Amino acid sequence: MARRPLPRILSNRGAHLARSRELARTAADSATDVLHPLITIVRGLLRLASAGRRRLVDTPKDRRGALLFLVASVVLVVLLLPYGPLLAVITLMAAAAWQGRDHAPTSPEGPDESQTQRLKSLYDALVPYFSSAGDPDPLYTHGGSWEKAFPAYEFDGTSRITHLVIAYPAYYTDGEAESRARIEHLLAAKSGRGREYHFAWDEEGNQLTVQVLAPLPADIAAQCFVTSPGETVLGFTDPTQVRRTLPLTHGEEQRDVPPVVWRTGIRSTEPHLLAAGQPGSGTSTLLRSVALQALRHGDVVIVDGGGTGEYACLTGRDGVLAVECGLAGVLESLQWAAHETERRLIAANRAHQAGDPPPEDTKRPLWILLDRPSAFTHLAAADGREDPQSLLQFPLRHGRPVNVTVVVADQLDSLETLNDAVRQHARARVVLGPATPEQVTAVLGAPPHTTPLDHVPAGRGYARLGTGPVHRLQVPVTPNPYDDTTSAHHRQAVLDLLPARSAQDDAQTEPTQAEPGRTAPEPDPVRRAPADAVYMGKHPMEKPVDLAAMDRTVTDAYAADADKAPREPVPAEAAAAESS
Repeated sequence: MARRPLPRILSNRGAHLARSRELARTAADSATDVLHPLITIVRGLLRLASAGRRRLVDTPKDRRGALLFLVASVVLVVLLLPYGPLLAVITLMAAAAWQGRDHAPTSPEGPDESQTQRLKSLYDALVPYFSSAGDPDPLYTHGGSWEKAFPAYEFDGTSRITHLVIAYPAYYTDGEAESRARIEHLLAAKSGRGREYHFAWDEEGNQLTVQVLAPLPADIAAQCFVTSPGETVLGFTDPTQVRRTLPLTHGEEQRDVPPVVWRTGIRSTEPHLLAAGQPGSGTSTLLRSVALQALRHGDVVIVDGGGTGEYACLTGRDGVLAVECGLAGVLESLQWAAHETERRLIAANRAHQAGDPPPEDTKRPLWILLDRPSAFTHLAAADGREDPQSLLQFPLRHGRPVNVTVVVADQLDSLETLNDAVRQHARARVVLGPATPEQVTAVLGAPPHTTPLDHVPAGRGYARLGTGPVHRLQVPVTPNPYDDTTSAHHRQAVLDLLPARSAQDDAQTEPTQAEPGRTAPEPDPVRRAPADAVYMGKHPMEKPVDLAAMDRTVTDAYAADADKAPREPVPAEAAAAESS
C-alpha cells in the first residue's frame, strides 16, 4: 500500500520557520536602525539622572536644602523666560544625545600599513611553494592578493604576527615531513626569529594554523608536587597540550601550571626513561628532580658518570642506597640491582602461585638513576672489565612488574654508545638544550610541532612518553645545593626536600662496647660478610652476576612446572609474565 504524502504545510514547516526567523531578524535590525537616535537619547537621560543622583548623595545633608533651592530657582527662571521651556528641552536632548553616545573607541578595520606590508611579503615568499604552472585558478601568484590566502590573522603591539591561518592548494604535499619542514622554516624566519611557533596542519581543510607560543616559566623551583605514588613530574608544558594542572608555589604566589607527568609502576606502559642533551642542558637537574620525588616513596641507586659531585647532597640520606662515581662501585651496585630484580620476581611469583598478595619488599619502588653511563663504557673496556650497561638488561626487561625503574641520562653525541637494551626499553624520552630537529626526531621518534630556539635556558626541551604527542618541557629548577653559583632561594628549596641522614649508617660507624659481665653483641651481618660480598639494603649478593645463568634458570623452572615437580624458586621470566 503506497504512502500518502504529507500535507504541504507539514512538509515545509522547517522552511517556514527559517523564513520567519529571517523576517523577524530583519525587522529587528530595521527597528534598531530607525530607533537608534531615540535609544541614544534615552541612554543619555539615564546617565544624566544617575549623575544627578550621585551628586545629590555626595552632597552633605546640611547643604542639600540650599542645592535644591538653587535648582528650583533655575527652573523657575527658565519657565518665566520667553521660549525658555523650548530651549531647555532642546538643551536637555542635546546633552542626553552627547552622553548617550557609544564611548568605546572604534578599532580600525583590517591591518594597518605595516601589517599589510608584512602579510604581503609573507604571501610573496610562499608563492614558489604553493603555486603550480598547471593550476587554472591559482591561489598564490606573483603580484596576487593575500586576502584569500590568509583568512585570519592577529598581531601584537609591535605589528608582529601572533596568530595566522594560511590556506594552501590541495595538491601541495602536506603529508611529507620534508615539505612541512620547508614551510615551517620559512614562516619562522619571515614572522620573526627568537620566538617559538606552533604549527597545526589541517590536511582535510588545506589550512595551516601558526600560533606564537608564550615562553614556559623557567623560574619554578623544586617543591613537593601534589602527585600520587607512581607519578613523577618531569617538568611543565603548554596549557593547550594537557588538561591537568598542578598547584605550585612561586615565591609568595600560588598558581596552577600544566605538568608533564610520567607514570611508572606495574601498570605503566613506559616504565623507563632516557634523557639526552648537550653539556649544561640540564640533564643532571632532571635526574636530581626525579631522585627527590622518588625518595618520597622508594629507594634510589645513583651512578654519577660525570664525576663532578652533582649528587653529593644525596649521599647518606634515607632511601639512598648508593651514590657511585667509580667503576668498581658502579659494577657492584648494578650487579646488586640485577640480583635484587631477580629476587623480587621470584618472591612475587611465589606469592602469586600461593594466592597471596606480593610481599611488601617487592612493592617498594627501586629507582636506578644513571648519569652519563657511557663514560664507564670506555673505562671498562680499557680495564678489561664488564660494561656496566650490560647489567641493566635484566632490570630493563623485567623491572616493571616489581617496581624497578631505570632512568638514563647521557649526552647527544654519546647516544651511539648506549646499550641496545637501553634504547629499546627506555620508551619515555626527553631531549634538553639546543638541538636540531633531526636530533630531536632521532631521540623522540617523532618531530616536534614547534620551532626550536637557538638560545634556550637550562632545562628547556621536549618530552615524549611512548607513542604520545611531543610536549614542550621546562624542568623545575633543582640545582646542586653545594654549588656556590646557586641562588639562596633555589638552594634552600632543594635542601628542604632532602631526606634526613640515615640513622643506620651513623650507628654502623660507632663501635659497640659490651657492658661489664656481658658478652659483646653479635656483629651486624653486613660487617661479618666476606670481602667479595656486596650488601645494599637488606639482601646480600655474591658477585659476579651471570645474566645467562638467569635465563637458564627461567628455562629450567618452566620445565619443572611442566613435569609437576615440587615447587622451586620460580625464575624471573615467569614472574614477569604473571605480573604483567
